Amino acid sequence: MRVAVGLLGAILVFALNAEAELNSNYTLPQVSSAPTEFDPIVASQPAPMSALAIPAELAAPSDPGAAAPTARASSDSSAPQEPPSVFGVFQNYNWQIYAGYSFFRFYLVSKPNTILTLNGLDLGIVYFIPKFTWLGVEGQFIGEYGGFAGYTAKFAVGQAGLRYRWSAPRGLVLWAHGMIGGSKFVPQTAYGGQTALAFEAGGGVDVGAHRRRIAYRLELDMVGTRYFSTYQYSPRISVGIVFKY
Repeated sequence: MRVAVGLLGAILVFALNAEAELNSNYTLPQVSSAPTEFDPIVASQPAPMSALAIPAELAAPSDPGAAAPTARASSDSSAPQEPPSVFGVFQNYNWQIYAGYSFFRFYLVSKPNTILTLNGLDLGIVYFIPKFTWLGVEGQFIGEYGGFAGYTAKFAVGQAGLRYRWSAPRGLVLWAHGMIGGSKFVPQTAYGGQTALAFEAGGGVDVGAHRRRIAYRLELDMVGTRYFSTYQYSPRISVGIVFKY
């Protein structure tokens, strides 16, 4: 009996010594107290403001009087600056002088039917009002020559009126005018006197040349006269050159 108790005591002492030796060599693994991205509790919490990346242009300067950040300014200044758009501006001259060739079909009398073909010179001057650059005061002189019953026929008109103009693309200027004055026809005929009232209505186009002061003109008019107690309505075409100043 004593032998059995002694053996049991020896086994117990040996077991206690072995357990003590194992505990002295074994250490628990260190667990980091810093949260990880896999921690569900920490992941649901917002990141601290210090960890957020704030753009430099949004961050307020520490000094209230300090200038704005220069990073963006330097980038803007380094970018190429496009020149401002400039639209073509053409000067409207107040004065115009015109000289050109004039072709005139003069319907003198209807019974018997007498039609004269005359050629001549067309001279004109226009002053456009500064406040209303589209409206001008015009003066005109027309001198026509041709043949009539074996004689030299001459027809002259002097008149004044108003002109209205429109600026169109490609350097074109469209215009219309109306004038009134007096006329004279030579030679003396058996139908009546040599002078009569004259009036004219029509229009044309001025084509700009390479020089801004010069333009080419095409004009079409209807000339009315009052000879021999009746009215004459005669077409006229003119082409020439305009000088502006």
